[in-house]
Amino acid sequence: MARDIDIALMRTFLAVAESGGMTAAAQALNLTQGAVSQQVRRLEGVFETELFERRGRSIRLTPQGERLVAQAQRLISLNDETWQSMTRPAFSGEIRLGVPLDIVRPMMPAIMRRFGREHPRIQLTLVSDMTESLLLALRRGDVDLTLTTEGRPGGSGELLLSDKLVWVGAKGGEACYKTPLPVSVGSEFCAFRPPALEALNRAGINWLAICSVGNLESILATVEADMAVAPYMSRLVPENLEAIDPAAGLPQLPTHHINLRMPERGGTRIVRELARYIRQGFAARK
Repeated sequence: MARDIDIALMRTFLAVAESGGMTAAAQALNLTQGAVSQQVRRLEGVFETELFERRGRSIRLTPQGERLVAQAQRLISLNDETWQSMTRPAFSGEIRLGVPLDIVRPMMPAIMRRFGREHPRIQLTLVSDMTESLLLALRRGDVDLTLTTEGRPGGSGELLLSDKLVWVGAKGGEACYKTPLPVSVGSEFCAFRPPALEALNRAGINWLAICSVGNLESILATVEADMAVAPYMSRLVPENLEAIDPAAGLPQLPTHHINLRMPERGGTRIVRELARYIRQGFAARK
């Protein structure tokens, strides 16, 4: 006998799978952690199988859970599309979203996936560049809204996340002990370059620029190859790199901030809708 699947349970399951934890999913869904855990258990009861493997505070998908992810995405997408078509006019059009290079991969995929799933008629175009270039693009109208990495929180924008800069290097690397210190700091427009070089100069550390271009992949490649160290936001350090132990003697770096910048007039309705998804996505990472 066929049984109906509760979409709310599937939505909760997918939020946990995409965010990597019950707490983050609870924040994104505006539920308590207990409610999220209960809904996951109910769904596991429906399918009579475990969807997550729990190890202390960490969880990961079981093979059955991995199988369910793609089906859950399709089911929720169809549900939301049907709901929108029957209850309100669907958003349509194009949004050009600016995102700094260093936060695209760690922060944006889950946000963009959820937005695209729930608003399939909106064409989301990603513009990735340095913060200074993105702010100029926003003023010119070349992007509709943008994220920034800046030394001050909020400013004329909205603070999404604050994080301390750290020095990163290759796992088990030796570059941090070399003299002069090899440093990859990007071009003059890189937001992390001024505070990093100022900290080194203030500490009297002799340094050598190894990579002075704006391409993030080039910077990370030199660091992974143990050719240099680089400044990076501590919560966004790539898995193939590691924060350098303070015992290495490198100077402390200041806190940096991820801000959301909107057009002066506030943006269109669909732009404000995307901004709401971005806020929710960052809230889940705090």
